[in-house]
Amino acid sequence: MANVPWAEVCEKFQAALALSRVELHKNPEKEPYKSKYSARALLEEVKALLGPAPEDEDERPEAEDGPGAGDHALGLPAEVVEPEGPVAQRAVRLAVIEFHLGVNHIDTEELSAGEEHLVKCLRLLRRYRLSHDCISLCIQAQRQGFAMLPRPQVIRLPWPPKVLGLQNNLGILWSEREEIETAQAYLESSEALYNQYMKEVGSPPLDPTECFLPEEEKLTEQERSKRFEKVYTHNLYYLAQVYQHLEMFEKAAHYCHSTLKRQLEHNAYHPIEWAINAATLSQFYINKLCFMEARHCLSAANVIFGQTGKISATEDTPEAEGEVPELYHQRKGEIARCWIKYCLTLMQNAQLSMQDNIGELDLDKQSELRALRKKELDEEESIRKKAVQFGTGELCDAISAVEEKVSYLRPLDFEEARELFLLGQHYVFEAKEFFQIDGYVTDHIEVVQDHSALFKALAFFETDMERRCKMHKRRIAMLEPLTVDLNPQYYLLVNRQIQFEIAHAYYDMMDLKVAIADRLRDPDSHIVKKINNLNKSALKYYQLFLDSLRDPNKVFPEHIGEDVLRPAMLAKFRVARLYGKIITADPKKELENLATSLEHYKFIVDYCEKHPEAAQEIEVELELSKEMVSLLPTKMERFRTKMALT
Repeated sequence: MANVPWAEVCEKFQAALALSRVELHKNPEKEPYKSKYSARALLEEVKALLGPAPEDEDERPEAEDGPGAGDHALGLPAEVVEPEGPVAQRAVRLAVIEFHLGVNHIDTEELSAGEEHLVKCLRLLRRYRLSHDCISLCIQAQRQGFAMLPRPQVIRLPWPPKVLGLQNNLGILWSEREEIETAQAYLESSEALYNQYMKEVGSPPLDPTECFLPEEEKLTEQERSKRFEKVYTHNLYYLAQVYQHLEMFEKAAHYCHSTLKRQLEHNAYHPIEWAINAATLSQFYINKLCFMEARHCLSAANVIFGQTGKISATEDTPEAEGEVPELYHQRKGEIARCWIKYCLTLMQNAQLSMQDNIGELDLDKQSELRALRKKELDEEESIRKKAVQFGTGELCDAISAVEEKVSYLRPLDFEEARELFLLGQHYVFEAKEFFQIDGYVTDHIEVVQDHSALFKALAFFETDMERRCKMHKRRIAMLEPLTVDLNPQYYLLVNRQIQFEIAHAYYDMMDLKVAIADRLRDPDSHIVKKINNLNKSALKYYQLFLDSLRDPNKVFPEHIGEDVLRPAMLAKFRVARLYGKIITADPKKELENLATSLEHYKFIVDYCEKHPEAAQEIEVELELSKEMVSLLPTKMERFRTKMALT
């Protein structure tokens, strides 16, 4: 070290950082990690020039720095100790090198080696973790590659960070090995360190790269603060992922929200990614029936998405962001789909709150909910809005302007439901602009199904039976073409869903037409024919659904799978009822229909006797089926006697 100028050491370190930032696709195809290996070689040179680690740091048993090592690793320091003197400064510089070597090995998928370097880094810093020079490096650790780990994604968050920190990087390694609780411990330790530092010290700390910068090139206080706050924001981001992985969804949503809020506060976000993450967070709130919070997230997503192209890209901008307009239109379609779910769930929740035991509007329940509305407005608006607010000043005003156009309250009548329906339908058209059948089959079908569900939910609020029929007719018109376009072999499950939904739409239309006919003194042949045609169409699609459950030999299963048990039993029940509703002047044909109806009711009763667990899925339908199995034979016998006499 004595023979090498300090400026040359710093130059090697900066060259290593530059090589580390080279994107993989810019390396030769057969040597994707060439720049990483070159960076590693330079870092090893710098490490050698710095000399060996101080003896008391280098010789400590490695186990003392692992999880559960108490104050040595994850516990909070009792006091702030600054690294003063040449020995301490060398330890800090070596820690910076060990950190970058750890990140480098993680980047090249050498996880064990990466962990070894990161643990060495922690060991070198253990005395100084809370100091001005070391706090940022201690907090940065477990993140590189965390976002790329295979895990179910309930909550999406932005940008995989590029240069990350120590305790966070160790969290990635532990999660890679499915020891997610260890990752949680490291990340929560980092959070506690940040909070303790801000409480006891508070000034913007040194950025790790400054250990190898001349005094005149040191960062400003403002830049240090910006980088340190970004480090903490990354930590919150990974905590959200860990809590999601541990199925602690409330905490995951809280940390996701905090991450997004801090990005806005520090102006460290890319509009497209921020917007899609806020929209995705809304789905958590929708599932919790927290519609005010969901509306706020979606409104913020719209406002921030509108900034696309109006602000300059940052280092956090994913490379794929440059692939506009395709990415732009895809994200726009995804945000639209989140809005559709908001409108649909709000309408469906209102329906569940106001329907009677046969699925019709209960006027008493409607009146009760109307009386509760003022109380909801008074109590919730002031308390809940503060908890989820994004942005300040003009941004806050812009988000509020979007929110004011959309209700978060359950609709209580047709006009209120229609407003939500029209908003949802607007976003259906927007989503379909990108998610077209040619290229996005599954997505396109899901959007169409949501559109159908919007019509179905709106029909609940409609009091005019003819208009309700027209709404169901619209559903059928959009769903039937899908059954023609889809290959039943490759899209079996989707086909089943659509067949069942079309059958149900025809079934509802038939019931409405029967109710209309019952109001007439003498229904004409046209109405009778219409009812029978709707009956026939419903039977057709229920039978297609049931036939899809048969094995290759066309045999219906003795044991119906759990995933299709309820729909299969419902289909059998409705087929039985439909045969009993066919209007015919031919006594022989009517007797045949009653026999077929009895056969299907009997199937339900017999199946539930053999498989008692099935009874829980269709309690109401089972009781009605038992009743019909008891009544129909007598009715059929009377019918036969009448036929014999005539």
